[in-house]
This record gives sequence, structure tokens and C-alpha cells, in this order.
Amino acid sequence: MTPHDRTLEELSEKAGSISSRKALIGFDGFVDKIVHPVKQRHGMGEDFDRIETIAEFGARISAAAGHSANIEMFQMLEKLGGNGPIMANAMLGAQVDVRYVGALGNPNIHAVFEEFAAKTDAVSVTNPGITTAAEFTDGKLMFGDMASLEEVDYAHIVAAMGEGAFLDACAKAHLIALVNWTMLPRLSEFFNDMVDKVLPNIGPGDNRQFFFDLADPAKRSEGDIHSVLKTITRFQPYGAVTLGLNYSEGRQVAKVLGLPEPTEEPDDLKALASRIRQELDISCVVVHPTHSAACATRDGSWWVKGPYCDKPKITTGAGDHFNAGFMCGRLIGLSPEACLTTAVCFSGLYVRTAKSPNLSDVTRFLGEWE
Repeated sequence: MTPHDRTLEELSEKAGSISSRKALIGFDGFVDKIVHPVKQRHGMGEDFDRIETIAEFGARISAAAGHSANIEMFQMLEKLGGNGPIMANAMLGAQVDVRYVGALGNPNIHAVFEEFAAKTDAVSVTNPGITTAAEFTDGKLMFGDMASLEEVDYAHIVAAMGEGAFLDACAKAHLIALVNWTMLPRLSEFFNDMVDKVLPNIGPGDNRQFFFDLADPAKRSEGDIHSVLKTITRFQPYGAVTLGLNYSEGRQVAKVLGLPEPTEEPDDLKALASRIRQELDISCVVVHPTHSAACATRDGSWWVKGPYCDKPKITTGAGDHFNAGFMCGRLIGLSPEACLTTAVCFSGLYVRTAKSPNLSDVTRFLGEWE
């Protein structure tokens, strides 16, 4: 039986339970402006040739050294963004009962979050950051304005919703997802507040899951990364901790932990996930390059190939959809291999359609994916 067949079998048994699962997700929020840099304009609107690659964009910038340059950024889309809202929206689309806490606007919810906030009974702590995401055929460059996110901390969350209400939301959640550590400067402090003030007071939730996404920590010091990894370990006594890493993040964490530099070969990826998991002593580590994904638990390690798309409609948010798919699998008790397969289908469908899939979409996609 192939991984696809095994995943289809598991989904047919367990997908129906997804609507009974509750998730509390936070704590960022961004307005994403998706732009295409213009190489040559021929007319109005979208009548232009775009700068196709990051290398070409870099050469254009380098050529302006000592001179100047005017590069038009044509806005293709303005939408809700941030690791938390995108992951939450994806899980909402999969029929998980999602509650969101984060930076969605203050005193009023920003227009791009209004529908999302209503569906997730959201609590907004402060104004969102702004990300201008320049998309290329070989990746994306994200330029951020994040001053307001300095207000995302335990005190502001408690002020926004009340300490009792926050503890109650945590107690009811089967999944607590704490994402975008890199962009939220006070999140390490908040993690420690969670362990010291919240988790000891909400009881040992049955099968509680925690999910962490560092979100490209390259701009943070190795000391900061090492410290937050130790803090993430502190959550393990209160539930099953999963750390999600893309390939770049996996390499950065490996360096901080003194582990061998990995390649994208299947055995290397499985070994990387296993070594990080063992070092942190947590339940699960997942590493997902563009073309595949691997994970490790205490029971072993697994690798699956992904449905790579060479002409995606959108790439911003693909990793968050992978995380949503993986944690949907964890919430309904799929095997690690099936969690990986579900996750690569979530991201694969999203980049092809620019829409968040559900588990029925995953089932159909698995039937079509050769």
C-alpha cells in the first residue's frame, strides 16, 4: 500500500471528527500587500513584464549603486496575513473550531480581518504589521513594518480579553498554536508567562497539542534562538509539542544546536528532524523543504514527496497551510506519515488555487496526484 493509499484510508476513518476539534491560535497579524516588481511596462494596469527572479531583482538593485533606481511594485492583492491568521484561516477552512487572539487592529478591526475576526470570535490586542511581499518565480522577498507588534505580550492580551477568559480559551483548546516568534519581540517572554501563569492553572487537557513556528529566525541572534528552543521544551509536560520548520529554519536550528548541516536528501531530512526532536525532548519535529517533508516522533521518522507546482498562483502562506494540514492530521489522530501527506496536499492545493482546502479536497487531490 502506498503512502497515498494509507492516508486515504486513515482520512476515511477519521476526517469526520475534525469539526469537534478546537484550536486557539495567535498572536500576530499582518496586512499582506502582494506585489510584482515591474521590469517593463507596456500599458495600464497589469500590462507589464515582471521581474521574474530574485537574482534578476538583485542585479537591478546592484546596478543602481552610486546612482538611483525607481522600481514600480504593482499590487496584485491585499489580504490578511501573518503566520497566525493564515494558519487559522486554513484550519477554519478545514472545519476546525478556531479562536484567534492577535494583532488585528485597534481600536477597530482592520478591514482585511473583519470576516476572519467574526468567524473566529477574535480578540485583537493591537494594530497589525504591514508586509509588502514581492513574489518571484523562485521565491519571495517580504518587507515588514512591525512597530505595533511590540505590544503583543501577556499584559496586553490579558487587558484585551481578561485573564480568566484567556485561561478558559486555553483550557478548552485541543490545539494551542504559538507562531511567528521572529516577528514578535516579546514572544519569548510570553511563552514563559504561558508556562508559569497559564498552563499550571488549566488542568492537564486530554491529548492537548502545542504547535510552534519560529518563522525564519535569521535576524535573531543564536543566543535568542537557543533560549526560545529551551523555552519550547518547557511546554512538553502540559501536552504534545510539535515544532514546525521549513528547510532554512531547520538548518538554522541545526547550527544553533551544533548538529550536522543537512541536505534535502530524504535520509538527511529524517535525521535532522530526529536529532532536533531528541535535543529538545519534545513530541514531534517536522521539516519541510519545497519538494518534500519529513518528521520525527518518539516512534521513528518519516519522509514524503510533495506535489511540487512550478507555476504557483501564490506562494505567500504556503508554509502556514502546510502547518495547518499537519496539525489537522495530529488533531484527528492520523499517523505521522499521513500527517505529512495531508500537509503537503494542503500547501500543494493552496499554491495551485490560492484558496484554503479542506479534508475532502485533500482526499480528491490524493486520488488525482500521480
